[in-house]
Amino acid sequence: MAEYELYCFKESGNAYKAAIMLQLTGCDWSAHWVDFFNGETRSEDYRQNVNVMGEVPVLNHGDVHLTQTGVILNYLAEQTGQFGAQSAEETREILRWILFDNHKLTSYVATYRFLTNFVKDADPAVTGFLNARMTGALKVLNAHLDGRAFVAADRATIADLSLCGYLFWPDEFGTSWDDYPNIAAWLGRVSSLPGWVAPYDLMPGGPD
Repeated sequence: MAEYELYCFKESGNAYKAAIMLQLTGCDWSAHWVDFFNGETRSEDYRQNVNVMGEVPVLNHGDVHLTQTGVILNYLAEQTGQFGAQSAEETREILRWILFDNHKLTSYVATYRFLTNFVKDADPAVTGFLNARMTGALKVLNAHLDGRAFVAADRATIADLSLCGYLFWPDEFGTSWDDYPNIAAWLGRVSSLPGWVAPYDLMPGGPD
C-alpha cells in the first residue's frame, strides 16, 4: 500500500495541484479514482465517509485526512521539505498567491472551463461574466511574472503549483498564451521541473 492516497480524477485541476506535488517530491502515492461525472462526489456515501464538502482532492496519509488543495499543498511541503517557504516573508507571499489563486484565478477558470466544456447550453451571460473575471486574473498573474522566474520566491513553491493547476488546458478555456507571454514562459519553467507529468497523464479517469 502506498504511503499517500489521493482521491482524484484526471479532469480536475484542483486534484492535479496535489497530484503534481506528490509526483515532483517523489512521494510514494496512489490515485483513487473518483467518478465525478456520474455523481460520486454528490452521493451520500462520499459526503459521509470521504469529504463532507463533496469535492476532490482528498489526501489520506496514515491517520491524517485532508481536503482543500491549499491545505494539502502546505502539508506536503511540511512533510517533504520541498516547495515550501524558507522565511516568514516567503510564507506570507506563498499564502497571498494561494489565496489569490483560490479566489480570483481557479474559481473563474475552473467554472468557465466546466460550463463551456462539460455542460450543455450554458447561459451566455454567465459564461461572459466568468470569462471577463478569468481574463482579469490572468492579466494580474502575467504582470506579476514580468521579470520573475517564479511567483513567490526565486524558485518554484507551492504557490506556483497551485496557480498552474488549471492552466495546462488553455484550449479548454479558450485562451492563447500568446496574449500572456510571461505566463507562457513560467508554465514552461514549471513543466521543466524534474518529474513533471501533464494532468491527463498523471491521474486516472473514465471514458472521455
